[in-house]
Amino acid sequence: MAKRVRKTNKAALRDALVMVSPGNELREAIAAIIQSHNGALICIGDVKRLAETSEAGVEIDAEVTPQLLYELAKMDGAIILNNEGTRIVYANRFIKTDASIPTDETGTRHRAAERLAKQTGCIVVAVSERRSTVTLYVHDAKHVLDSISTLLNKSMQALNTLEKYVRALDQATTDLSTREFEDVVTIFDVCKAVQRCEMGTRIAREIEPYILELGSEGRLVDMQLKELLIPFEESQLVVKDYYREKSGIRYEQALERVAEITAQELLELSNISNALGYGANLKSIDTYLSPRGYRVLTQTRRLTPQIIENLVQKFGSLQQIMRAPKEELCTVDGIGEVLAERIRLSLNSLRNQLAMDRVRR
Repeated sequence: MAKRVRKTNKAALRDALVMVSPGNELREAIAAIIQSHNGALICIGDVKRLAETSEAGVEIDAEVTPQLLYELAKMDGAIILNNEGTRIVYANRFIKTDASIPTDETGTRHRAAERLAKQTGCIVVAVSERRSTVTLYVHDAKHVLDSISTLLNKSMQALNTLEKYVRALDQATTDLSTREFEDVVTIFDVCKAVQRCEMGTRIAREIEPYILELGSEGRLVDMQLKELLIPFEESQLVVKDYYREKSGIRYEQALERVAEITAQELLELSNISNALGYGANLKSIDTYLSPRGYRVLTQTRRLTPQIIENLVQKFGSLQQIMRAPKEELCTVDGIGEVLAERIRLSLNSLRNQLAMDRVRR
């Protein structure tokens, strides 16, 4: 029999947040419990393990409904649900946890909740009667749920910050594109664009848990985030255009190395240069860099990823692609005469547009 793999704290906490997010029956029941100034201990997970760490109570075996959960919470004991949180198996159970398991909680309900989560690896929801708060315990993790208004405020503040980074990224990548067509790109230009992209991506990651916790209330925030993330997805191709193959790293490894840079280290462009394979001393890079062309070719909106890959593999750099006559472009797999002409026109159009934008600024 295959062993059951225990989820990581992060994955399990994510599942727990989904279960108790607005729009779900469990959250509706929790809201009713708080409104009535009651407390509750709701345990979700392997019923057999939870049964072994509890006793007495009432066997229910009924489908979860907000009204039923609310009524059962009026009893002092814990409520036990199945792994999916869809059926109530027991109510009014007395929890028997290992007293040697460490806990920083002071209240009886919350001490039992934290110990039970650590002991069984289950999700435990503790609703505080006195403070009207909801605390999730998942494995060794603890998470106190914020109110919807607080989450929305945090989300909007983060989105406003992200919008500023979008503008900064747009400026950095526009400058980079202009210099790419002029064939005068330096390591500073590349690192600046990567820095802006990585900073914005990290802010976006901070918003995602808010959306998860908001559930059905977070649809608008989710739409705004996806819209703002579009430039960052394209800008990750800066790494693909410039990472140094001679250092023995692949594109995916270069992305990982950039992602591993700490927030403080990200402020120094030398750390980004090092992650890309050029070393930490930016002054040692005294020659211009030539992009492979992935990002600019993607901006033409006319080419599939495979055709872009074929072009880069054939010519090696954006400048070589731009200089190639139509006949030579046609030798690339997937490109005929019509598409070859479109590529040339699109690249010229993009170069002219950048030049016009530069004059306007």
